[in-house]
Amino acid sequence: MATRYLRRDEGLFTADSVARRVWAYPTSALLGFIRAVTIEHLDPDLTAAVDASGQVLQRPALRYDRTVQYFATVLFGDAESVIKSSDILMKVHARAHGPNPVTGGTFDSNDPDSQLWIHMTAWHSILYVYEKYGPGTLSRAEETEYWRECAVAAAMQPIHLENVPTSRGEVQKYFDDWRDRLAASEQAVYNIDFILDGMRTIFTALPAPMRAAFGPVIRAGVIATYPRWMRPLMGVRQSRLVDSLVTALIRPGMATLARSPRAQMWFLERVAPRGGPVLTGYIRGVPAESSSVYSPESARAKFGDPRPPLQQYADQLAARGLDTALTPYKRNHHEAPLEFVAPRAQAGSARGRARRPVRNHNRRHRRGRAELSWRETTSPLCCLYM
Repeated sequence: MATRYLRRDEGLFTADSVARRVWAYPTSALLGFIRAVTIEHLDPDLTAAVDASGQVLQRPALRYDRTVQYFATVLFGDAESVIKSSDILMKVHARAHGPNPVTGGTFDSNDPDSQLWIHMTAWHSILYVYEKYGPGTLSRAEETEYWRECAVAAAMQPIHLENVPTSRGEVQKYFDDWRDRLAASEQAVYNIDFILDGMRTIFTALPAPMRAAFGPVIRAGVIATYPRWMRPLMGVRQSRLVDSLVTALIRPGMATLARSPRAQMWFLERVAPRGGPVLTGYIRGVPAESSSVYSPESARAKFGDPRPPLQQYADQLAARGLDTALTPYKRNHHEAPLEFVAPRAQAGSARGRARRPVRNHNRRHRRGRAELSWRETTSPLCCLYM
């Protein structure tokens, strides 16, 4: 008997969502999130926020797991779980603000620009590793749909939706515009190195021999996705030969893992025990109890705080100094985290599961190659890579 996790509805996306197919591929949890959270550190305000709480270094497994859980819930959760998790995230970030000792300014984790940077870096990185180490580049129509779905997910965070890139060209411009803003402090470089060594520092629930064997491969695999101009800024070096060798090694490994839902769930239970169960139903092909799909507006009106995230943020700013619930976290605090909504569990068998045809579409995609700058492209159909 295996635990089944139930969803009342399909949430914000249809069962055959392009984004769901991309995010459910095993490259996401093992490579994509590491790429995203390391590149994010090139925003000095994000690094200041991370350093102020100390949680990345103090509770790395929990921090990583909760990051996976939130993004997975938005993609795969039912509408109520999505909205309630969005409201929890707003409360978590409401206390992450303070002075930035590097820039002399201030950081605020709910700031719309910072939230968009985090959102776009995650969605871009997940697609990038999918195309580099997985089935290959998406078709033009699929890529267009992917970025449309990216904008839908952005509505769960305090982001000005008119600023969310929704096309290949807009994504390129967004990252080009950010390039002059990127900077790395000593703390950023230290954190990046710490996260790249995730098999030693984060994924401690995996068997030790597996961590020792896979650690150098995962690290090299993530570095191979960084554009070469970015690597010195992040404090990493790696030759083109190693890039090529690790790519040739990881691709078949990811393909093998993708063919085994049982193996994928075994990994997810250990690298993301909170986030893994959110993907279980999709990986097994188990449909939601209802095929209903909600818009962000209708889901919020029915299930959560009726105020959109930007309004919640404005109200938080007005209440700072008056509401003790908005007091900044202490460095290296040990407070219990506000928990995101966990999927409902029901004891049952995974046998006889329904299979979605979309699960087989991966075989038709062409392989893409890594790109070296935001401006380079592999073909007219592929995503623009950082």
